[in-house]
Order: sequence, then structure tokens, then C-alpha cells
Amino acid sequence: MRLTEEEVQSLLRGMEGWELVEERWIAKKYRFQDYLRGIEFVRQIAAISEEANHHPFISIDYKLITVKISSWRAKGLTKLDFELAKKYDEVYERIKG
Repeated sequence: MRLTEEEVQSLLRGMEGWELVEERWIAKKYRFQDYLRGIEFVRQIAAISEEANHHPFISIDYKLITVKISSWRAKGLTKLDFELAKKYDEVYERIKG
């Protein structure tokens, strides 16, 4: 179920680095000490996303990984988007180096 604008803003307040994009996406940039840590991060969040059957857009720019997520069926953001964003942050904390 699609979240209201107020719900989105409330959830974003508790999430460091995530921002609302075009009122439909949440996005975050992750920096790594080296290229391969970034690739490992992508591999791990891809596995989490595949398990949830909910896939983000991922951009790899050397040591900078950008993740952007939304729910196509809901035509906006859902709780699942925010749950996955928190899981991505947990992966980052483990492997950022």
C-alpha cells in the first residue's frame, strides 16, 4: 500500500542520508574505501532485494554506489521500500571499511 506524503516524511527523518526524489523514490549514495568493497555491497543488497522480490536501481561509479528504490505497483513508496533501505544501511555498516 502506498504511503502518504506525511508517512514518507516521517520515515525519512529517521534515515540518515536517504532523500526523496521526484516524490516517488528514495535514494542514497554510499561511499567506499575501494572499488571491490562497493561491488561486494552491491552483491549483498542484490541478494536481499532478490529474496524480497523488490529491486532497486543501482548505479556504480567507481567507489560511489547510488541506490534508488520505489514500488512500481503502488506507484510510489511503500513500507517495503523503507524496510529494504534500512537493510541496505546495515550491509553498508558491516562492509564499508
